[in-house]
Amino acid sequence: MSQSSLEILNRVFGYHEFRGQQQEVIASLVNGDDALVLMPTGGGKSLCYQIPALLRPGAGVVISPLIALMQDQVAALRQNGVRAAYLNSTLDLEQVREVELALLQGGLDLLYLAPERLMAGRTLDLLGRSRIALFAIDEAHCVSQWGHDFRPEYMQLAVLAERFPGVPRIALTATADEPTRREMRERLVLQQARSFIGGFDRPNIRYHIGQFKDAKTQLLRFLQREHQGDSGIVYCLSRRKVESIAAWLEDKGLTALPYHAGLPAATRQLHQERFLREDAVVIVATIAFGMGIDKPDVRFVAHLDLPKSIEAYYQETGRAGRDGLPADAWMAYGLQGVISLRQMLEASDADEAHKRVERRKLDAMLGLCELADCRRQALLRYFSDPLPAPCGNCDNCLEPPETWDASLAAQKALSAVYRTGQRFGVNYLVDVLRGGGDERIARFGHDRLKVFGLGAEMDANQWRSVFRQLVARGLLNVDVDGHGSLRLTEAARPVLRGEQTLELRRDRKPQRKSRSRDSGGVSAGDRVLWDALRAKRRELAEVQGVPAYVIFHDATLMQMMQSRPQTLSAMADLDGVGSKKLERYGKEFLEVLQLIDVESEDDEGLSETLRATLALMQKGLSAEAVARQRGLKPSTVLDHLARLIAHGAIGLADAVQLPEHELALIRDTLLEARQNDAFRLRPAYEALGGAYDYPLLRCIAAQMEVGIHPEGS
Repeated sequence: MSQSSLEILNRVFGYHEFRGQQQEVIASLVNGDDALVLMPTGGGKSLCYQIPALLRPGAGVVISPLIALMQDQVAALRQNGVRAAYLNSTLDLEQVREVELALLQGGLDLLYLAPERLMAGRTLDLLGRSRIALFAIDEAHCVSQWGHDFRPEYMQLAVLAERFPGVPRIALTATADEPTRREMRERLVLQQARSFIGGFDRPNIRYHIGQFKDAKTQLLRFLQREHQGDSGIVYCLSRRKVESIAAWLEDKGLTALPYHAGLPAATRQLHQERFLREDAVVIVATIAFGMGIDKPDVRFVAHLDLPKSIEAYYQETGRAGRDGLPADAWMAYGLQGVISLRQMLEASDADEAHKRVERRKLDAMLGLCELADCRRQALLRYFSDPLPAPCGNCDNCLEPPETWDASLAAQKALSAVYRTGQRFGVNYLVDVLRGGGDERIARFGHDRLKVFGLGAEMDANQWRSVFRQLVARGLLNVDVDGHGSLRLTEAARPVLRGEQTLELRRDRKPQRKSRSRDSGGVSAGDRVLWDALRAKRRELAEVQGVPAYVIFHDATLMQMMQSRPQTLSAMADLDGVGSKKLERYGKEFLEVLQLIDVESEDDEGLSETLRATLALMQKGLSAEAVARQRGLKPSTVLDHLARLIAHGAIGLADAVQLPEHELALIRDTLLEARQNDAFRLRPAYEALGGAYDYPLLRCIAAQMEVGIHPEGS
């Protein structure tokens, strides 16, 4: 590998060594060869084409399925000093012309396009007149007709091989089993491409799958116990459920936003933007949300319904923990979810061959849920990426489930299905086994069956668990046309006849006590510094109108907090701090690191640096005089004053001297920009024409917050 690639990795992107197969992929593309790349989410796929695009003459063209993804990636690249742009429907005609001219004149390193725009004759002609370094096809699994994310427009991308035979192409995905990889090769004309299979393991994600009587309450407990103040995604099967869960979580004090295809486009866009740009936002969504979401600090993904395949589960849970820090994949499921998915499958317009494949995938997903062994081993085994030892970071490893000899119980359950005519669902069968009083039992004469009351020793939840696991083991089928009635399969015969024993797992009871694991990795002693670093990042991002993680990832801030660099050269050693970001932000973050004393917070919540500013203010010094005496920027002192106002240590008049009519104008503007109990400074700054700087607005907003939420209220 040439030194220039390592130099770009370090100088532009701020990383000091390649991960996994990145180096080999980059060398292959720089050499002009095609590549098919499978790497786990967060494994660094983007660098595999971004660095070659900077090394080869011309511009790299990236085909990306979602506008939000390309916008965020372009914003992040520009932060690193890379000449990047996109062409999509958000641009007006003049902006489109500017991007096209930059491409023709060699003024771009990377250009992002949606596949529909790429296939427009005008765009292909434009590319034909430009110098192209490479084509990168992101989310390439979308080409698979058998896949969960099939997009017909991806089928047309074979034209790139015909129109641009000398330009290397790279197809990338995080989710593709062997049949999907074969389909990608065929449909994208990549038969001669070298494969780079980087594995599927995401060791920082902890998997937990459970069955709960009240799933949404358990979800709330999980979020309150382990993810207070974190961003995350909750997936539901239906639009109605999405909206009801989002509203319920909002009522419980969380910032929860719904997202599904039935919402107006403007609402979806607003909710997605808030999720990307704000902290502690929970998106409650159908599977319409998530592909291409580049937010690295998603700390959890929760499912309140069963995904339809292991591929879908892996793709959706993979949106957590892209930054490599600890994250959770939490799921609640039950037999009703299986019935709903099978009903949807059978009612679809797909042909029988497609339905057969989907049934097998759903069965595999159900098998993962009922597993008693390491879930990660089973997950990776499905993708032909075996893990030699249990992971130690899934629910089954951390709290091994208890199993029991359920042979007799299974015989009773199967006999109840058979003797009632294979025409009834789980709840009715449980009533029969427990000797219940459902009037239909007497009407159908089932109270005279030998199985009536034969299972009174087990409660209803235990019997539901048995039936659910019998379905998962393939001993029972759900008749979706018969309103969820259960039918015996051939596999049930040896168990029913006593020729085969059966071990089942006992369902865990919901855990009520808090776990010791800190998902953020931030100790109580470091919390003040951590919050200060995040606040500085949020301030810089808000001024520029970009997501906070585009400035620095949480992983970079974590390194800052742990190593506490005191010089720019020391900060340059951190991962994610390239030369441009060091130049733009290094001094500001060094100032935060130098001023915040994490041990100095007193009983009133004031740090040593805030106390020093307060003491000078109490002597009658102005903010400018305090800045001069302490050797700080005036903006930093105003930030101190905003925090002192929020603590009630000083009043607004101590910090800001403006005529009352100007204060009234600013307050009115801030109120108009207020959303979900938070003042948004950037819209207010823009509405005021930039006449008042951010620290001043922050002081006034802090005073307004004290008025809206006085201490003790």
